[in-house]
Amino acid sequence: MSIFDELKSSLEAAVDIHQGRKETGRITRVEIADVKSIRDDLQVSQAEFAKALGTSVDTIKSWESRRRNPTGLAAKVLATIQDNPQFL
Repeated sequence: MSIFDELKSSLEAAVDIHQGRKETGRITRVEIADVKSIRDDLQVSQAEFAKALGTSVDTIKSWESRRRNPTGLAAKVLATIQDNPQFL
């Protein structure tokens, strides 16, 4: 099967799921981390935390105020840090 055929099949399945004709195979949910709590537990500043995560201080502030939520890899890294603070 070509990559085009695989993508076409995946998109057709997504449309079927969205329109209720098909059930999802699996759902993955990541709990939104309490960034301020994690940072406070680690006893680091927003600047130090931002540097360790490779992001800006403004992003850390947005996460802490819940104006934005970490997504993708950032959410997974934060969940890992929350479970195992020595990871950082």
